[in-house]
Amino acid sequence: MSEVVRDLAEEDDGSIKDSTLQELDTDNSWKQTTRRSDNQESEAHQKSFWDTVSPILQKRLWFIIFVILPTLLSATYYLFIASDQYVSESRFVIKTPNQRQAPTTSLANLIQTTGMSFGLEQTREVLDYLNSRAAVGDISKNIDLKAVFENENADFLSRYPRPWKKDRFENLYGYYRGMVDASIDSDTNIAVVRVRAFTPEESYRINEGLLQLSEAMVNRLSDRAQRQSVSEADRHVVEAEQRLKKARVAMSRYRQSENLVDPNKQATGVLEISDHLIVEQTALQSQLELMTRVAPKNPMIPSIRRKIEANERAIASQYGRAVGTEGALAGKLPGYEQVAVEQEMATQNYKIAGAALEQARLEAQNQHFYLERISSPRAPDLSQYPRRIQMILTIGFASLCLYFVGWMLVVGILEHAPED
Repeated sequence: MSEVVRDLAEEDDGSIKDSTLQELDTDNSWKQTTRRSDNQESEAHQKSFWDTVSPILQKRLWFIIFVILPTLLSATYYLFIASDQYVSESRFVIKTPNQRQAPTTSLANLIQTTGMSFGLEQTREVLDYLNSRAAVGDISKNIDLKAVFENENADFLSRYPRPWKKDRFENLYGYYRGMVDASIDSDTNIAVVRVRAFTPEESYRINEGLLQLSEAMVNRLSDRAQRQSVSEADRHVVEAEQRLKKARVAMSRYRQSENLVDPNKQATGVLEISDHLIVEQTALQSQLELMTRVAPKNPMIPSIRRKIEANERAIASQYGRAVGTEGALAGKLPGYEQVAVEQEMATQNYKIAGAALEQARLEAQNQHFYLERISSPRAPDLSQYPRRIQMILTIGFASLCLYFVGWMLVVGILEHAPED
């Protein structure tokens, strides 16, 4: 009996095991079926997604390449890569005393003080200097401009040198022109200097250094203007003095060669003597005529006649000294007058040149240019560049415009292409 029960129990256990194994096989097959169905559904879903997106991508490929991609790249650069740039600004005018100018705007007239005027020509010269290679070399003596622009914290596209350029002075000068803007405000005639750098302190240092160079140049311009005005007048004085010396030497030589001092005065003396002799001659002739009528045998008549003859010879001699002979004063007078006129003109020219020199010295004392700061540079506390949103929108809009231009060209070409 016990053996029967044991056999029945073993049969029950075997049947239970067989049923359990069957159930496990069923579960595994169901899971595998479910997994295959899920994979098939996922593959079908992915296939349907790419089947839907692929035609759109193919249709809009050029739009994506020429519009979407540049805009995304610019957004990535300007939003996550581009370094902040700080701007330091300064304003100044160059003034000169005792000069009048045409009225400008009301603001310029308010800034201008009494008796002063803007040196516009000097301002333009200073701005040309700030935009020149000389300014780069001069400011590099005090500030390591290259090291400032090579800031390691700046992004590779913004710092110096650009990835596609080498480290050369001309490239440094071109980079400087992009970071420094020196111009004149046409409304107020005020010079404006804006300096960009990757730190507030560096932008301030460069701007202050440029202002100091500008002040030094204004002083040089002022000194040069003073020297030119005085040296020009001094040169005229030297020329007038040399001319006067030559005229005096010519006068001295003429007097020595002609053995006279002043022909005009000497001729006047000769004529005065002649006039006196003529008066005396007239009186003697009257006396002789009277004696001849009253007392013809008067013993004084021969003496009076001798006097008359002597006066005639003296008068003839005096006339000969003045005119009528080769060495007469009248023949020497033209040469003397020529030398005398040259001496007189040289003397007047020397006096005028001396007065002009004194006037130039007085004007040079008042002719002094100087730079007056309207606003001094300072270290900015907020970056102004790059203008991220503006640049992203600009690049996106420019890409869109170029895309439409290209699209219109392609459409035009296809419309006019032969049908075959």
